[in-house]
Amino acid sequence: MDLGIAGRTALVCASSQGLGRGCAAALAKEGARVIINGRDEARLEQAARTIAAESGAEVIPVVADVGTDQGRAALLAAAGEVDILVNNNGGPPAADFLKLDHDKLLAGVEANMLTPILLAQAVIPGMVERRFGRIVNITSSSVKMPLPGLDLSSGARLGLTGFLAGVARQIAYANVTVNALLPGAFDTARITAMTAERAAKTGVTPEEISGQRLQSIPAKRLGKPEEFGAACAFLCSVHAGYITGQSILLDGGAFPGVL
Repeated sequence: MDLGIAGRTALVCASSQGLGRGCAAALAKEGARVIINGRDEARLEQAARTIAAESGAEVIPVVADVGTDQGRAALLAAAGEVDILVNNNGGPPAADFLKLDHDKLLAGVEANMLTPILLAQAVIPGMVERRFGRIVNITSSSVKMPLPGLDLSSGARLGLTGFLAGVARQIAYANVTVNALLPGAFDTARITAMTAERAAKTGVTPEEISGQRLQSIPAKRLGKPEEFGAACAFLCSVHAGYITGQSILLDGGAFPGVL
């Protein structure tokens, strides 16, 4: 299927690895011009070279912290007119909610709610004027099924979802959509780090923890960044203009809700 986004400009935040990189690679393969972002210059440059070689697309790496004014300005300057925005940012580490002080709470809200809202505010006017725009927010399955220790991440992402749910309805007339993808357990560096941290705290081996996780997923496997990227690319396509204001789970069936 031709997704109809060849030549479009896509800005994909936090995309040097993991789910962000999966999205960037999928969009590049569809012919989009892609701006990728990260704070580790060497990793980011390598990702840009690999994605460009595999897709033949123009891939522009921007070393920046998307959570800062300067970082967002650098990304927007490199992109120019943005047709597709994929909001992504690392979540706060797992923590006891009683130990989250004022500064930690503000940092979590800044990273996972305010930063994507500010980027959306920056690109939506141009999208509306050009009568095409796609915004995809990478949030988390914890938005629907809160997980102990991830209270701040869940709360901030819920705030983002609620804020942009109303925005999505205001701009749908202009063929500008806003949706969220909610990942469950994916084979990324983040889940590897979380597994190691849990193992260190509990004395259980990482292999045992991984096995327990897989048993809790009906699909009996971790998700792949490539399949997450494919879902993102479809939401960004010309075929998805009637899908907006939705939160779509990609979790192998782990959420115990109805279809």
